Amino acid sequence: MSANPVEVPTGVREVWLIRHGETQWSRSGQHTGRTDIPLTEHGREQARSLAATLAAQRFDAVLCSPMSRAIETCQLAGLGDQMTVTADLHEWDYGVYEGRTTADIRKTDPDWSVWHSPIAQGEDLTRVQARAAMVVESLLAMRGRVALFSHAHFLRALGGCWISGTAALGAHLYLDTASVSILGFDHESRAIRRWNALGERRALV
Repeated sequence: MSANPVEVPTGVREVWLIRHGETQWSRSGQHTGRTDIPLTEHGREQARSLAATLAAQRFDAVLCSPMSRAIETCQLAGLGDQMTVTADLHEWDYGVYEGRTTADIRKTDPDWSVWHSPIAQGEDLTRVQARAAMVVESLLAMRGRVALFSHAHFLRALGGCWISGTAALGAHLYLDTASVSILGFDHESRAIRRWNALGERRALV
């Protein structure tokens, strides 16, 4: 009698979203899109703190933003050898607001928000949603467990698109530096399985 066939899972099972570690601008609240600012020493420590948790998983693909703060986080977290740099994972392009804090911008535009305001010379919500939707489609065509190293606003938009098709939902999905979030499924429905977990404070698995 022949052995029973082994069931091979098809399609993506989980997407692990990892925000890069702290930078000087993330600490001060300055919008950091195109500026290729490095991690602080604390940011490097944050990235290293993720290594044990990530090493306990088998990742079928590791995708990373082209910005050095994301690449260094991926390397220090122990997944640099698997890393594929992916241009669509770059942070929101803040245009004329690059390097400014929300509080500073609201001195002249009290209702300003990255989630609904025009962004001259950059990306508005519609453009970011289109980019995030393309990333979601690419992820759904992949298999297994995928790690994705990127940036706060883009990962929040991606989370919104994953569960609802709407990047604007990301306004309600806060992310700390060097946090891990897990996208997956509840039966056939796309779901957030874990959000904004911090390796040094609580278990991820």
